[in-house]
Amino acid sequence: MKILKYKIQLSLALTTSALVFLNSCKNDPLSPGIEFMPDMYRSVAYKPYEENPNFKDLLGARPPVQGTVSQGEFPNSAFNINEAFYPFPDTNEGYEEAGNKLKNPLPATPENLKKGADLYVKFCSPCHGDAGDGNGSIVANGKFPSPGKYWDRVLANGLNDGKMFHVITYGKNLMGSHASQLTKEERWLVIHHIDELVKKAAPTLIVNSTEASAKSSKKK
Repeated sequence: MKILKYKIQLSLALTTSALVFLNSCKNDPLSPGIEFMPDMYRSVAYKPYEENPNFKDLLGARPPVQGTVSQGEFPNSAFNINEAFYPFPDTNEGYEEAGNKLKNPLPATPENLKKGADLYVKFCSPCHGDAGDGNGSIVANGKFPSPGKYWDRVLANGLNDGKMFHVITYGKNLMGSHASQLTKEERWLVIHHIDELVKKAAPTLIVNSTEASAKSSKKK
């Protein structure tokens, strides 16, 4: 009796194993065979741009929730700087227009100046130097030519806050765009520090002088 019971159990075990084995060996090489809890393997979420019957417009790709803030942005900025549209194109005309119309909206408080100095050291000093003299570490190593002194550019080209913001946004000459590294608010903070460097090196020079901008326009 025990032998018969054992044979029956063994037969059932072999049959079950054979069925599992045969079911697993399908013609489709991508088939995983029998799956336990398939939802763990394949998400039930809708694919992007797939119709979603849960919404009246049937759109699967939903817009961000109102008030969503991108990583690195500052939603509590008093000026909503980061949300503002930048209207000036990446052209010489856009560069001049930015110089004529843009003003730094952030106050030059000790806190903002400190933030600007920290950002400048991280993102600008390797080329422009800690003092803004155009003798940064990669320039000293002979990797790139000097971008020149900030104060020389103020005199020669009428460089002002608006033009600096435009250059940081789009890049100019050998300098690439830093729009992906610095938010709009951070760009203005950096510009505050650059203004301080110019004041320190050339106390009699006014960075946002209309006279300097006028001289620059006449040269063109």
